[in-house]
Amino acid sequence: MAEQGKADFQVIPFPAVREVSPASDVGDLRFRTLIGEPAWARLPDAVRARFGKRIAAASIAIYAGEIVECRMSRCGWLIAQAGRLIGGPLPTRRDLFVPATVAVTEDPVSGGQFWTRIYGRARGFPQVINSCKSFSGPTGLEERIGGGFGIALRVEVADEALHFVSDHYFLAWRGLRLRIPLWLSPGRLRVSHIDCGHGLFAFVLSLEHPLLGELIRQTAMFSEWEDAR
Repeated sequence: MAEQGKADFQVIPFPAVREVSPASDVGDLRFRTLIGEPAWARLPDAVRARFGKRIAAASIAIYAGEIVECRMSRCGWLIAQAGRLIGGPLPTRRDLFVPATVAVTEDPVSGGQFWTRIYGRARGFPQVINSCKSFSGPTGLEERIGGGFGIALRVEVADEALHFVSDHYFLAWRGLRLRIPLWLSPGRLRVSHIDCGHGLFAFVLSLEHPLLGELIRQTAMFSEWEDAR
């Protein structure tokens, strides 16, 4: 019998949890090749480090921070809600100072990367956005969103920042690739990676239409996983 006053149970330890490595030491030349050596050299060291390391198999790169800016016009809000039909690739709320997390893993099938974005909300469950970046297509980089829809991206360097700019939108269906006409597209999408020093960087997403003007602009401040811990 157990001694009086002591619980009669056996403590079973949990298995050891393996710490997730943010990235491997193997170099990744994919983004560097896309923009070329002169443009790559104009980027800050921190940006080159983030986009110049390959994420090892079964590992994950994690960035954590918060949304510090989010505005959208009425048309932008409608487009964001309509985007829910293909996985909700655009922010659907204007909530500020809510947590944001980005997780990046390798896609062994396409040789690209899976990106998972989690945006907190003032109320309710967070918004989760999944996409896959593949180093293919006419521009060398595509982002698959959902429902067969994707964006061909151009990678540019300006003002010491890395910019992903939409070249065109497309629909991949049963082995076919259908380019969406410009007049049917939501406008030019631009995502900028701006280093802010001290381990911080900004991700700025903007969507602009040639007739409707700015539809959506969202800014999130992130730090790398080691610093976020």
